[in-house]
Amino acid sequence: MTAEEFREGLVVATDLTVLAIDVMVLGLVLAGTIQTFVAGAGVFLSRTARDTESRGVWLRYGRVLVAALTFQLAADIIETATTTDWEDVARLGLVAVIRTFLNYFLERDLSDLRERQREGP
Repeated sequence: MTAEEFREGLVVATDLTVLAIDVMVLGLVLAGTIQTFVAGAGVFLSRTARDTESRGVWLRYGRVLVAALTFQLAADIIETATTTDWEDVARLGLVAVIRTFLNYFLERDLSDLRERQREGP
């Protein structure tokens, strides 16, 4: 096997890995969104629901989104392994930075929500 054939195989493997991660993230976000919608509607329509139940619903959904962002960031990192064009590297880097910031602020909001949930209603 030549170096060029190995590189082509690596590119194909990388593309398939990124695609697989994207599919997993789509499934995760879809399942989490449906679950949150159903649970949120139940809390919203309940006459006896407490604020802590609502917080719990959003806390679970936030965890799903943090996981999804983390997996997407992993896919971005994998994708940079075979990218040779500086414009593509810059684009992937920018996307990674945006996802990292989103992840940071979402995690911070989740920490605040956890604190409020521990304090009670």
